[in-house]
Amino acid sequence: MQAISKKLELHDTIAVTLRREDLLFPEISGNKWRKLKYNIQHILQEGYEGVLTFGGAHSNHIAATAYAAKAFGFKAIGVIRGDELQQTTSWSPTLQSAQQWGMTFKFLSRASFRDLKSDERYWSDRFPNYFILPEGGTSALAVKGCAEILMPEDQIFTHIVCAVGTGGTLAGLSEGAFSHQKILGFPALIGDFLREDIRNFAKKENWELIQGYTFGGYAKTSPELIRFINQFYQNHQVPLDPIYTGKMMYGLVDLLANDFFTKSANILAIHTGGLQGIPAMNERLKKKNQVTLQIHV
Repeated sequence: MQAISKKLELHDTIAVTLRREDLLFPEISGNKWRKLKYNIQHILQEGYEGVLTFGGAHSNHIAATAYAAKAFGFKAIGVIRGDELQQTTSWSPTLQSAQQWGMTFKFLSRASFRDLKSDERYWSDRFPNYFILPEGGTSALAVKGCAEILMPEDQIFTHIVCAVGTGGTLAGLSEGAFSHQKILGFPALIGDFLREDIRNFAKKENWELIQGYTFGGYAKTSPELIRFINQFYQNHQVPLDPIYTGKMMYGLVDLLANDFFTKSANILAIHTGGLQGIPAMNERLKKKNQVTLQIHV
C-alpha cells in the first residue's frame, strides 16, 4: 500500500505537498494503520485471543482497532471513558461502528478511566490472553510503523509537518527522517507534557512542537476553523477533520503567511486521517447553531 501525494498551491514560492495517508487502508485510515501494523503482527504471531485498548466515544483509535480485529480475525475489547455511555441511545457513530465490527465495551467513569488506563497489570490480570494497547495506540511498535511513512524519495523535503495527539506519529517521523529534515508537530491538546511523552520514543532532536493552534483544546473548534476546513475542501478537494488535520493545516497556512519558513523550504504535510469523527462533530455544531463541515467523506 502506498499513500497518494498531492501538491498544494499555498504559497507563491514555497512548495507544499500533502501525503494522503488517510487513503491507505479502508476504515483504518492514516496513522492508525501505521500504528497498528506491527501490533497486529505481534498479536497474531504470539497467539493472543484479542486486543484490549482504551479511548473515548469518538476515538479514531477505537474505531480503527475494532475494524483491524475484525479484518485479521481476533477479538477486541474497548475500555471507554464515560460510564454515562452504557446506554446505547447515547452511543456515538464511532461506538456504533466499533460494535458492528465486533468490539465489546467496558465503560468506566472518567476518574476510573484516568486511574486505570495506564495500569497494564490490572488489565492483564483480568484479561490474561489479551494484548494491552495504550490509548491512542502509541507504543514502540507503533513508532516503528509510523517511521515507514517516509520513503527514500522524500529526501527532497526540508520539513515534515503532522498533527500530534499522543505523539507516536511525530516520534516515528523523527526516527524515519533524513538528517537534513525538521519535523514540525501541531498538538491537538494543550500542555507541555507531550514533549516528555515524545522523548520516550524519539531519540533525535530533529522535531519541534508548534503551539497556538489548538482552538481551545482537544476536540474544541471555532467557526473560523470550520470555515477554513470548508474553504480548503473547496480549493483542494481534500477533506480535513477538525480535531487533528484541520488544525495542522490551519497552522501551516498561518506560518506560511507569516514567513516562518525560508524561501528554499520544501514541505511535506501528513494527512493522518480522523475523518470518521466528522458526522458526530456536525451533530454537535448543529446543536449549537454553528456552521457545520460541508465536506464529502
